[in-house]
Order: sequence, then structure tokens, then C-alpha cells
Amino acid sequence: MKKNNFSFDNKITSFDLIYICFLYSTRLIRGFIYHRKIIGRGKGCNIYKSSLGRGVNIGNNVILNGIGSGGLVIGDNVSIGDCSVFKVSGTFIDIGRFIHIGNNVGIGEFSHIGGAGGVKIGESTIIGPYFSVHPENHLFNDLNIPIRKQGVSQKGINIGSNCWIGAKVTILDGVTIGDGCVIAAGSIVTKSFPDNVVIGGVPSKILKKRNNEK
Repeated sequence: MKKNNFSFDNKITSFDLIYICFLYSTRLIRGFIYHRKIIGRGKGCNIYKSSLGRGVNIGNNVILNGIGSGGLVIGDNVSIGDCSVFKVSGTFIDIGRFIHIGNNVGIGEFSHIGGAGGVKIGESTIIGPYFSVHPENHLFNDLNIPIRKQGVSQKGINIGSNCWIGAKVTILDGVTIGDGCVIAAGSIVTKSFPDNVVIGGVPSKILKKRNNEK
């Protein structure tokens, strides 16, 4: 297995490096003050009942709320983009299940993950901005009762390891995404898919296998 060697692009200037060091050092200081561990925490964050692994980097104005039966658990070396919201429970009348995110996951800015029916994201998955996950559906069959009073169904969502999910992807309740999948930007995923396929569309379908087979 290759070692992960890190180096800056040679086009980054000395002033850029000073800015980057200042930005991340202030996040690390803020993270240590709030959590007593080595994590980065941006400005304006609201974090409650959340288990955070080592090396987590949280952007500005992020909300993490783990009120629920299984809590909010984030693994090591996870990155969460600015203005993202992860809430296990959307209502406190019937609290949600869980949000569990594996190690080495990156999630882009303005993402929303609800945990009402349970959400699991496998290790080393990378996710673009404006990602949304909804593990719950409103019931609506009775025409004589307002939809908001008909209750909900919850099956949960399971996203595999080593996936690449593009920007503005929405995943709906009951979906399982296999390991190694690629999901095209703007897709709406309404059903489950096996390992190592490229998915896209509204609603999503298999476009090809990752080894270029149809």
C-alpha cells in the first residue's frame, strides 16, 4: 500500500502559506478549547451530543446535533464543509435513530444529513457540496387527513466505503449504495445499487460499471 505523502502545490505563495497556517491554527485552538482534543473547529458552530474522532476538521457555521437513540458519531480525519447541518432528530416528538460517519470521509459545504431513520456512511467516501440525505418519508394516502398528521415511514440509508458522490446529490429513504460507487452531480437516488457502478440521473440509474463495462 502506498504511503500518503503530503506536499503543497508549488504555485502557492509564502503569503498563501501564512494565511493557511493562520486559518487552521485558529481552528485547532478553537477545537482544543471546546473539545479537549486535536480537531479543527470553525467559527459559529453549534455542536451537541456528538462523538468526534481525531483529526476532524469542521468548517464555519456547522450544526451537529446528536439527540437520538444512536447518536451522531464521526470517525477520524473527517472533513465537514461550511454551513453544513447534521441532525439526528428533525422533531423531538419522536426522536431519530443515528448518523454514523466512518474514517477519512470528506463532505462539502452546505450539506444536510438527517438521521431520523438512520444514516451510515462508510470509510474514505468523498462527497461534494449541497449533498442531502433524507432517511424518512411522509405518509400521504389518506385524503381526509393533513399530510403532516399522517405520520412517517423510516427505512434508513446506507452509503458504502470508497464512494465518490458529486455536488447536489440527494439520497432518499431506503437506499443502500454499494462500496466503490460514483454518483454524478445533481442526481436523485431513489433505489439501491450494487458495488462499483457509476450512477446518474433523475431518478438515478446505472450508467456503467467502473471498469467501463456497460
